[in-house]
Amino acid sequence: MRRLADPLTPRQHRRIGADLFNYTWSLLELPHRTSDENDEMLHAAHASRYHWGHAGRALQRSIGEWQISRVYSVLGRAEPAFYHGRRALEIARSAHLAPFYVAYGYEALARASAVAGKPRLRDRYVRSAESTGRKIRSPDDRRMLKEDLSTVRR
Repeated sequence: MRRLADPLTPRQHRRIGADLFNYTWSLLELPHRTSDENDEMLHAAHASRYHWGHAGRALQRSIGEWQISRVYSVLGRAEPAFYHGRRALEIARSAHLAPFYVAYGYEALARASAVAGKPRLRDRYVRSAESTGRKIRSPDDRRMLKEDLSTVRR
């Protein structure tokens, strides 16, 4: 979607969106982050999603929402983690994305539920992710989902 006053081309938006996604992921993987790095991670995730909103399809928008939800969960902020997890799932389902992306929408909501201290809701979303995950064709993708679900606080 190209905006009237947008100074960037779709190609530039795609490049920046992808670079910021990867940068956010590198910050997520740090064993210890400063508060400035936490802020940087959050802003980079939102900026990545912004750029994908200009140049991506439903797939990239869903993934972007999932990453923002993950960042908020890591930061212990349940309410925005829920919001972006719901958006990731909603986009994946309405666009009929592959089960992998739907399952990760549920994974985001399970993680947000854990942060919120809602174990029953967390378990419900974990079961939904596992159920949807059984439809994933790639063994590597199923394994990755299973490993990520195992890190959701139980």
